[in-house]
Amino acid sequence: MGQSMPDSSAAPTARTVAEFKANLASVRMRIAAAEKAAGREPGSVRLLPVTKTVPEDRLRLAIAAGVEWLGENKVQEAARKAENLADIPGLKYSVIGHLQSNKAKDVARFADEFQALDNLRQATALQRRLELEDRTLDVFVQVNTSGEETKFGLEPASAAGFLRSLPGLDRLRVKGLMTLAIFSTDQQAVRTCFTTLRELRDQLREQAPEGIGLEELSMGMSGDFELAIAEGATVVRVGQGIFGARALPDSHYWPGFAG
Repeated sequence: MGQSMPDSSAAPTARTVAEFKANLASVRMRIAAAEKAAGREPGSVRLLPVTKTVPEDRLRLAIAAGVEWLGENKVQEAARKAENLADIPGLKYSVIGHLQSNKAKDVARFADEFQALDNLRQATALQRRLELEDRTLDVFVQVNTSGEETKFGLEPASAAGFLRSLPGLDRLRVKGLMTLAIFSTDQQAVRTCFTTLRELRDQLREQAPEGIGLEELSMGMSGDFELAIAEGATVVRVGQGIFGARALPDSHYWPGFAG
């Protein structure tokens, strides 16, 4: 695994609506500058705030400041927040961490998006539960572009076969691919992970089954999303750049993750 980067991407810890507005404005300015530098259309990249470990009282302040999506790693934490914040209209939930099949019922009930689809058992469990809930779910297929054993996701060579197994699962709306880059001070190593996902997406587009969408690329987090945008990211997942540094290391929440 790559050398850990210093936590220079964390924003000042926000505890008021005004502070959240300032942090959000800073992140959005960085996104806009990266879009312009890459020759991308303004607004072509969606900001997904990563809200893991952030309690509901602070989330209410962030929502008042303009946060509309909550990105969560752990299903139990996400389900609790969906229940406790149910009085707020228009909130959307994206589950971005690995999902055990026995938790599919929870995701099917409340989530708007699932970004870590990487095996057929998981996919069929979601399909069954979504049928019972009479819902559909936007999904991203997770690909392990760094080759690190600590990370979940399909090997790039396995992605085409996996996509061919999905068209019968009509409750899953495949939108694109997701990856976690290597957590390293070597920017070229980080960028290579993003390049690999973009090139894989471009290859898969030519052979993807009907109904499988591959327009979206979810890649890049607080410390590296400019590189991801340069390589074609359409969704960037930012936590510490909005909420401030976490009390515990990222490995406590998700092996191989930094957001």
